[in-house]
Amino acid sequence: MSEPSAVQTKSPSPELAREAAGPEVLISNLLRLGVVLSLSLVSAGMLLTFFHHPDYFSSSQALQRLTAPEHAPHSLSDVLAGVVAVRGQAVVMVGLMVLMATPVIRVALSLLIFGRQRDRVFVGVTSGVLCLLLLSFLLGKIG
Repeated sequence: MSEPSAVQTKSPSPELAREAAGPEVLISNLLRLGVVLSLSLVSAGMLLTFFHHPDYFSSSQALQRLTAPEHAPHSLSDVLAGVVAVRGQAVVMVGLMVLMATPVIRVALSLLIFGRQRDRVFVGVTSGVLCLLLLSFLLGKIG
């Protein structure tokens, strides 16, 4: 029985491997950071809310008031004022805003990466996606 001949394959240099994996790792880290930051803010906001209002644990009516839509901050200025006043609901809203902004930032980062790679087709497609995302936020604010 003959032995298979050993074929030597050249592995790419570590710098080349890091450069090729760079954009994917960067995007992955961005998404991971956005979700972890959002989860942390939502959790901190909930803890603040229940710390400031322990009656929410025992009173279903108080909890219903808390979760009523008219009780939550509705504008960015309301959210910022609530954060300054250390209101838990406002911190939760910031966490949700971070969660919503994470994919938009991911698309913007992809646009920069494709621009750096001079990939015109993907720059065009990604620009269109980013415009649609921003348009949806504007139309949501109007409606």
